[in-house]
Amino acid sequence: MAGGVAPGGQLTTTTDVENCNPWLPKGISGPDLTTSSTIASVDLSSQPKPSTPIYTSSLIIATGATARRMNLPANPPTGKRESLLCGMDGAVPIFRNKPLVVVGGGDSAAEEALFLTKYASKVNVLVRKDKLRASKVMADRLLAHPKVEVIFDTVAVEAVGDGSLLQGVVVRNEKTKQTTTIQANGLFYAIGHVPNTDFLKGTRVKLDRDGYVLVTPGTSETNIPGVFAAGDVQDRRYRQAITAAGSGCMAALDCERWLEANKH
Repeated sequence: MAGGVAPGGQLTTTTDVENCNPWLPKGISGPDLTTSSTIASVDLSSQPKPSTPIYTSSLIIATGATARRMNLPANPPTGKRESLLCGMDGAVPIFRNKPLVVVGGGDSAAEEALFLTKYASKVNVLVRKDKLRASKVMADRLLAHPKVEVIFDTVAVEAVGDGSLLQGVVVRNEKTKQTTTIQANGLFYAIGHVPNTDFLKGTRVKLDRDGYVLVTPGTSETNIPGVFAAGDVQDRRYRQAITAAGSGCMAALDCERWLEANKH
């Protein structure tokens, strides 16, 4: 199985997971969910070396997706980019009682903003369009929170700091084209994902225009017999822990049946 870029995938960098386990109605953090089972033993004696070719009769591609980066210019420039820009894993108590900015209008951005209210004095949410893409329940939570201000038709254009720490974010209104500076000591973003399929470019595996693996609807089958795909690497629509786990089961069953049918 071709796994993701990091063990545990995106669950290791998310906050509250509310869509996976019905026995946890209040949710659970991603790291807690991924470490809730005990590993009895691990055998690494036959682990292949990185340069060793692996020959196989079938393959399941489950490399997941990675959060899209903003790559905002910083003023003044600094080599410590992660001190200015933080992803979903950057929400730590160092931002206590600080003004923060979240970029994005979907469920991930809403989740991040609501989580940050535990620490921040205020959270400004920048939404490129004139409405939120988040589900109604998440949008209602966000708009009703006293610490959150949602700013529509607005994009971030520059991070302003002192060379090491963020002091503010220059934003532009997409309708008026006017720019202003919002005070912020932390910038978080949830602006979509990029499938981890660079290693497949130039191969026979078919990808869509954004790099997601194409599968036959209702199955995990790719265009190559014996090659299957599961999880976010082939799912641009749902991208949930529970759907990724379900598609992983589908891929395992499809792979098993293919091997049996082809007498491997």
